[in-house]
Amino acid sequence: MDKNGFLGRLSCALFVCTHLLQCASGQVRYSVPEEMPHGSFVGDIVKDLGLEPKRLTTGKARIFTASGREYVELDRDKGHIIVKERMDRELLCSSAMSTCSISFEIILENPIQLYRVTVEILDVNDNSPAFPRGEIKLEISESASVGARFSVDSALDPDVGLNGIQSYSIHPTDHFSLKTQSRAGSGKNVELVLQSQLDREKEEHLYLTITATDGGNPKRSGTVKILIVVLDINDNAPIFKRDSYRISVPENTAHGALLLTVNATDADTVSNAHIAYNFEHTTAKIRDLFSIDASTGEIRLAGELDFEETTVHEFKIQAKDQGGLSDSAEVVIEVTDVNDNTPKITLMSFSNTLPENSPPGTVVAMINVQDSDSEENGKVACSIDRSLPFRTESSLNNYYSIVTDSSLDREQMAEYNITVTAKDGGRPPLSSTKTLSVKVSDINDHSPQFEHETYTAYVTENNSPSLSLLNVKANDADLGVNARISYFIIDKDLNGALTSSLVSIDAGSGMIYALKSFDYEHLKSFSVTVKAQDGGSPPLTSNATVNFIIQDQNDNAPQVLYPVQTGGSVVAEMVPRSADVGYLVSKVVAVDVDSGQNAWLSYKLQKATDRALFEVGAQNGEIRTVRQVTDKDAVKQKLTVVVEDNGQPSRSATVNINVAVADSFPEVLSEFTDFTHIKDYNDNLTFYLVLALAVVSFLFIVSIIAILSVKCYRWRRERMFYKSGVNLPVIPYYPPLYADVGGTGTLQHVYNYELCGTADSRKSDMKFVRSSSQSVLSVDLGGTRTVPRQNKHAVDPDVDVEQKPPNTDWRFTQNQRPGPSGAAATPEVAVGTGPWPNPPTEAEQLQALMAAANEVSEATNTLGPGTMGLSTRYSPQFTLQHVPDYRQNVYIPGSTATLTANPQQPQQALPPPQASGAQPEPPKAAQTPASKKKSTKKEKK
Repeated sequence: MDKNGFLGRLSCALFVCTHLLQCASGQVRYSVPEEMPHGSFVGDIVKDLGLEPKRLTTGKARIFTASGREYVELDRDKGHIIVKERMDRELLCSSAMSTCSISFEIILENPIQLYRVTVEILDVNDNSPAFPRGEIKLEISESASVGARFSVDSALDPDVGLNGIQSYSIHPTDHFSLKTQSRAGSGKNVELVLQSQLDREKEEHLYLTITATDGGNPKRSGTVKILIVVLDINDNAPIFKRDSYRISVPENTAHGALLLTVNATDADTVSNAHIAYNFEHTTAKIRDLFSIDASTGEIRLAGELDFEETTVHEFKIQAKDQGGLSDSAEVVIEVTDVNDNTPKITLMSFSNTLPENSPPGTVVAMINVQDSDSEENGKVACSIDRSLPFRTESSLNNYYSIVTDSSLDREQMAEYNITVTAKDGGRPPLSSTKTLSVKVSDINDHSPQFEHETYTAYVTENNSPSLSLLNVKANDADLGVNARISYFIIDKDLNGALTSSLVSIDAGSGMIYALKSFDYEHLKSFSVTVKAQDGGSPPLTSNATVNFIIQDQNDNAPQVLYPVQTGGSVVAEMVPRSADVGYLVSKVVAVDVDSGQNAWLSYKLQKATDRALFEVGAQNGEIRTVRQVTDKDAVKQKLTVVVEDNGQPSRSATVNINVAVADSFPEVLSEFTDFTHIKDYNDNLTFYLVLALAVVSFLFIVSIIAILSVKCYRWRRERMFYKSGVNLPVIPYYPPLYADVGGTGTLQHVYNYELCGTADSRKSDMKFVRSSSQSVLSVDLGGTRTVPRQNKHAVDPDVDVEQKPPNTDWRFTQNQRPGPSGAAATPEVAVGTGPWPNPPTEAEQLQALMAAANEVSEATNTLGPGTMGLSTRYSPQFTLQHVPDYRQNVYIPGSTATLTANPQQPQQALPPPQASGAQPEPPKAAQTPASKKKSTKKEKK
C-alpha cells in the first residue's frame, strides 16, 4: 500500500476525532495526529478561550515556545491554530513515552494575558516493524535438548500503543516454535524454542522466517530470515550470574569510565569454555555511548551522557562459547541528573515606560524561566531587589510577571534598573540575571504650591491705577506642560463690587496690579484669592490669599455731628443767668473718617459774641462758662468753633452754636424771632410727591373701570335670568306666620338687612340691621356667623362680630310636606321636625313671585362690585336663628320637595308671636374701637 495515501486517509480519520480539553488557569489542550500537512486545523483558540475575535489582532497575539522551534502557528484573522511544520512523533518523542506533546504559550498585550496551550501528538501507524538485521544466523548443536531456547533479535517499531508490535509468528514450525516475553522497559524478548531434536546428519542448515505484526489499521509487518547451522555437540552453554544488571550513573560521568562488569560461566572445558561478550541486538546509539570488552565483560562509557536527552539506556549482553552456546543478560543504565544547566531567562513582554500614577499591580514585564535540569535542580526561583517598588508574581509554572508593588513618584525617582535573578535549587545553585530599565513618565499629580499661603500688601490710598502692588509666586514639582503655571483671581463679592474690578493679575508672572484708586474711608482692607493653575489635563490648582491693607492719608476734613447744622427752626442752647463758672453749655461732637493721627481732633473757639464768657475744651469739645453770668450779658450769644485734625497738612471744619442766656422760654422766643431761618428744600421731595399723585390717580381710574365692568356684567346676567322662561328665580318659602294678625301683609316690626352676594353662594354675606328697638346681626352665608351687638344709638356697619356658622343641614325631609295656606303653626311643632303647612295657593305663589321680582329690581339699583344690597321686612315670629340656607332650604311653586333637618342640631320650637305694641327697649351697643377713636378725636378738638 502506498504510504502517503495511507497516511492521508488516516490523518483525515484522526482529524475528525480531534478533541480539546480546556483546563483551569488559562490552559487549553488539543490533540492532533502526527504527519499532518502544513495549514491543517488544530483548534479554535478564540472560541475555546472565550475571547473576542478582534482581541487577537488588537492584543498582537503571538506564540512563544521555550525551545524556540514552532511546529504550529496562529492565524489571527480566523482565531485558529494551524500546523506550521510537519510533526513526526517518532522524532519528537522517545518510543518509550506513552504520550507525546508539545507546549507553547499564547501572549496577548494591552493588557498582557498569557495562556498555555498543549498539543498532544497522536501516533499513527506510519512505521512497519523492522528487525535490526535482514538475516540472523544461529549455530545450534545437534545435542540441544527439546525445549532449549535461543534468543533472536526482536523487531523494532517506533509507533506506540496499538500501532506498536503486537505479535510474532514463525514459519515453518517443524522444529521450532516462537515464544515472546515482555521485558523491563519497552519491547519483548523473542526466543526460538526447540520442539524436536536436531540431527546434523539429516539437516545441517535450517531456514526459518519470523514475522512481527503491529496492531494498526491496516496492520503492518516486518520479517527476518533465520539461518540455523546445526553444530556438533556442546554440552553446556554459558550462564550469566544475573539475568539483569541495573546501575545509576551521573550524567557528568567522565568519558571512558568503567560502568560495570558482566560475568558468565561455562561448565565445558577448552574451547567450549572460552566465552566471548558482545552486544546483542542493540542500536547504533547504544554502541556509540557504551563499549564492552569481549574477553572481560567490562562495560565502559564511550560517549557523553545527557540526562535531559535520555534518562534510561537499555540493552542486552550476550555470552557465547566456542561451541556456539550462549546466554544473554539485560543491562539497564539509569542516568541521574546533575545541576549542569543554568536557568534561562526569556523576556516575553516588556513596557519600558510607566506613568507615575500606575496602580500597584501594574504589569511591567513578563518573563519565562527555563532550567533543563530535573527535580530540585530544575526548580527555579525568580527574584528582584526588594528595595525597588516592584515585585514578582507567578501565575503559571516557570512564568513570572514583574508588577509594581507600590505607587511610583517621578519627582523622587525618574528611572529604575530592575535586575532579575533566576536561581535554581541545585547544590551548588546556578543562577542567571537580566537587567530591565524602566522609565517613569510624568503625570499631573502635583498642584502648584505658593511660596506663602497668605500675602500681605500695604497700599496708600489715592494711588494711581495700574500700580504694581505685589508679585506672587508658585512652584510645581511636575515636568513640562504639567509645571506651566497660570495665575488667576477668583471673583467674589466685596460690598457689592467684584474683586476683579479692584485688582488684576498677570497670568504669566503673577504680578498684581491696581485697577482703581483706593479710598481708605470706603475700603480699609480687602482680601483677594489668587488661583495658580498648571497646564496639566485635568489641571490642578491651589489658592493663596492676598490681603491688601489700605493706608490712610489725611484727605478728609472733620465732620461735626453735634450740634446739627440744619436750615430749619432755630435751635439754641439755654444758659440760665444763675449758671456758675464751668457750667456745661454744650458739647461739639465731631469725627474724622481718617485714621491714626489724621483723626486726632482738637477744638478751639474761633468767634464769640463774648469771648470772656465761654471757652471750648481743646480735646473734648465741651463749651463751658468761664465766669459768672450777669444780667448785663446779652441774651443772644453766637459761637463759632473750629475743629481741626492732626494731619499733615491739617484739615478743619467750623460749627456755629446759638446760646440763649435767659431764665424763661418766652424770653428766648422774643429774642430769637429775628434769627435768620435758612430752609433747604429737598428737590427730590417734589419728585416723590408728583410720583405718588400719579400712582394714586392711576389706581383710582383702574378701580372705577373695574366697578363699571362688574356692574355691566351683573346687569347682563340678570337680564338673561329674567328673560328665561325655564330657569325661574328661586323663591324662598316662609311659614304662614309671615303676616300679621290683621292680615294687612305688613310686618309688625321692621327688619333691615343687607345681602352681599357673589357668584359662589358659599361666600355670600348678609347683614341685618334692626331698628332702634332691635339688635343687629351680621350673617355670613358662606360658613361664618356674626353675633348680635348691643348698640345704644346707631349701628356701625363696619363692625362685624363672628359667631358659629349656620346649620347648613336645615332642610325639609321627604316626609315633610307644606300644609294649607294661611294655617298657623303650633308651638308644639319643632322647627325642622314637623310638617310645614300646605303649599300656597296660586294667588299666593303669584304674589310671592311679584314680590321677589320687585326685590331683585331694587337690588340692581344698589349693586356694587361683587355685592348686592337688598331691603325687606318680615314677621318677628320667624327669628333670625331659624333663617334657612337659601341654597337648599327653598320651596319652588308646584314642587313637592321637602326640607331636611340636621339630627345633630338641637330642636327648637318656633317662638310665640309677640304683641305689636310691646317692643323691648333697645339694648346699649358695646363701644367699638372705632367709636373710641372718634370720641377721643372729639375730646381733643
